[in-house]
Amino acid sequence: MAKHSSHQVRKKTELASIVIEEHFGIAPKKISHKPTGLTNLVYEISLPDQELIVRISNDPTKYDDFLKEQWAVTKVKKVGVPVAEILEVGNKIISKPYMIQQKIDGIIGDHCNDRLKIINQMGAYTALINSVETSNYGGTFDWSKNKLSRNETWLEYLQNELQVKKCINILKKNKMLSPSKLKALESNLRKIEEWNFKPVLNHGDMRLKNVIVNDAAKIIAILDWELCNSNIAPYWDLCFALHDLGIDEKQEFLKGYQLPPKKFEEMSAAIKVFNVLHYALEMDKPDQKKGKDLLEEYRLRLNGCYDLYSF
Repeated sequence: MAKHSSHQVRKKTELASIVIEEHFGIAPKKISHKPTGLTNLVYEISLPDQELIVRISNDPTKYDDFLKEQWAVTKVKKVGVPVAEILEVGNKIISKPYMIQQKIDGIIGDHCNDRLKIINQMGAYTALINSVETSNYGGTFDWSKNKLSRNETWLEYLQNELQVKKCINILKKNKMLSPSKLKALESNLRKIEEWNFKPVLNHGDMRLKNVIVNDAAKIIAILDWELCNSNIAPYWDLCFALHDLGIDEKQEFLKGYQLPPKKFEEMSAAIKVFNVLHYALEMDKPDQKKGKDLLEEYRLRLNGCYDLYSF
């Protein structure tokens, strides 16, 4: 998790107060910094009649991410997905991107003991999210007025945004896959390139850490829509939603989604392709320590050595 200096925290606390006073006409009763944001500074704000969350970023590009989150939250709320309402997004009052969000009191999903109950609901809500129709593919879609940066076709998305050729070259350069597995990956990728499915909204990070539940383990809010995108479902969401789960938890998520076992069996090869490509991009990040030990760990993952349930 990114650490913010005490000076940054104090400075952004002042900015959060300015934002609240401008929009609500009163000074906050209390401002508390929450060390939960990876890239944003997060503050809990107490007003006489409500509790809010303010997120502030130093990165100007976060303004677009905040707008995208606001669009997505508004859309999924209409189909019955519980969310924390985003009241305002801006970058002019303090010249930095900020978001004002409703505060939801509850328990973070991965702090709750009744994981299977929560995971089943996550599957059901992911299906609802995937029912929201979108246009184009990738991170720039209906929420944005931009035209030139959109991927109008699935193949454009694979080439321009997912960068499949670059991913394959990274895997080959680092010898991450055996020849037979690399051949299987490329064969499945050719089939994926021929897909002609309509895009829908994907959350992009449906994990226990991004849900809030009440004392009865009922989900009362799904958070963190920064990685949401217009994609083919449920392939993309399942890549991330199932990644951290045990085998029983995976099955419970799929039950919640109401995805038949036979259908998931047919989809599993494509989901594996997306997971492998995602790891390839992780290996190529400038700040990634590409030591031999780390590459060997990835190599074990990508060759299925941690799959202890099948041959």
